[in-house]
Parts: sequence; C-alpha cells; structure tokens
Amino acid sequence: MGGYTQRVRDSILPLSVAGTLPAAFAEWAFTENTVDHETPIETCELCGQQDLRYHFEIANPYTGAALWVGSHCILQFDVAVIANGRRLSREEAKRHLAKLTQRMQLESCIRALEQLATKEVNPVLSGALDYYRRNKKLTPKYAAVVFWKLRTFRIDHHPSFFQVELRRAQHIEDLRQMPTRRVHRFWSALSAGQRRKAVDLGHAPPDE
Repeated sequence: MGGYTQRVRDSILPLSVAGTLPAAFAEWAFTENTVDHETPIETCELCGQQDLRYHFEIANPYTGAALWVGSHCILQFDVAVIANGRRLSREEAKRHLAKLTQRMQLESCIRALEQLATKEVNPVLSGALDYYRRNKKLTPKYAAVVFWKLRTFRIDHHPSFFQVELRRAQHIEDLRQMPTRRVHRFWSALSAGQRRKAVDLGHAPPDE
C-alpha cells in the first residue's frame, strides 16, 4: 500500500499547488474528455495501473496540468466531477462515469458494424447497422448474422458490449424458432436474464 500511495503522491503533487494529497486532489476535476483505446494497452498516469482500455482526463486549472487516468482513480481520490455547474456526489459521479463508459462501448459496437458493412454488400448487415444506430440494440435475427460475419471477417469486437432486443413478442418468437447453434453465436451478448429466457425457450447453453 505504501508503494501505491507513493506512486500517487509522485504523480500528483508536482503538478499541484498544494503539498498534501487531500488538498492537491481538491484542485483537480474531470474534464469530460475520454478516450477508447480499443484494446487494454494503456496505463493510469496517476496510480500506474496497467491494461486500461478507457482513459478519462483530469486537469488542474491552477497549474494547467492534465493526467489521463482510469475512472476508478477519479472515484478513489474524490476528484471533482461537475455537471450543470454542480459537483456530483460520489454515487452520482459513479453513475456518470458508467454512462460515459457505456457510450464508448456503444460507439465501439457501431464502429465494428460500420467496418462489417463495408466488407460485404448485404442488406442484412446494412440494416443491422441502421437498426443499432437507432435502437442501440440488435434483434435476435440481426445478431445471429452479425456475430457470424464479425468472426468471418475477423473484425475486432467485444460481444458483451452489444445488446440484444428481447422484449417484443416477435423477437422472443424469433429466438424460439432459431436453431440453437445460431443462438450460440450471440450468447455472450445476452444478459443473464436473456440467457435464462433462451433456456426456457429450449436452447441449451453452449459448452464452456
């Protein structure tokens, strides 16, 4: 723990006016700037944590300094998160950062679908892209084709970032009638509740 605290101190104090950690962190705030590096290759410039995919920028208006950090450090060290001119509580800040992460995941899904649509002239793929842009979800039929093609063309994607629409009766019926091997294509995109629904509809989970 001592080494961890020392890394944080060495990172933040030279860029702050105050000479102690609590007072120094009071000078900093989240800028709302984020970066999705698409793979977990980055490091938190505050604590040194490695293998970060997402960076969040914090800045000190008194010194003009800025650091790219993980969202955990913003919450851990009570860095200010401001919205509509008001500093958010810790729980509000946690929800705000989670929403920003979800937005980056959504954008990642759209990028993958855009790449896919350029690989093959296929109305299903272009339709899936349009549908996801509008609804932020895929229907089961779209998902079965999209995940098959993403793997076929080796397009980098994270299945768990995608969401599948399974609230309408038609989508549930489509899932019921779908061969289980096709359901397995997008199994990792289903929520725990959706997986239970798929099992109730007669689909066995894929082998581990």
